[in-house]
Amino acid sequence: MAVMGNKKTKVSDEIPSSSMADIAFLLLIFFLVTTVFPKDKGLSMVLPEESETVEVSQKNILHILIQPNGAVTIKRGESQQEQTVRPGDVEAIWRQDVAQNENLIAGVKTHPDTPYRFMIDVLDALQSAGAERISLQVLEGE
Repeated sequence: MAVMGNKKTKVSDEIPSSSMADIAFLLLIFFLVTTVFPKDKGLSMVLPEESETVEVSQKNILHILIQPNGAVTIKRGESQQEQTVRPGDVEAIWRQDVAQNENLIAGVKTHPDTPYRFMIDVLDALQSAGAERISLQVLEGE
């Protein structure tokens, strides 16, 4: 009968690091494959593919001027009369004016220092009112 020797196996107190790189790369690949990125939400507008300059009669334009403080100034065509309103009031004004002129175009001019939220509020009001013809411009010289 063979007697096995009293061999004590030495247990290492270190963490084996030989496969750490493999595990790290597997985790990296797993997270890259399973990560779902949310779609960017933005303004849903269809912009023309080619920029064409079209002459439009001033009587068919409702000028909407957005100021840095959030005030919205409304000018109708060539009229020098101005009306200052809140961005939320643009919807009612558009509905009233488009009922009188079906060819109306919203000319939205935004001051360069205006926060985006004011422009978006005006565009949302126009979209709620069913406006399809909108011209976006930067307000210059005022």
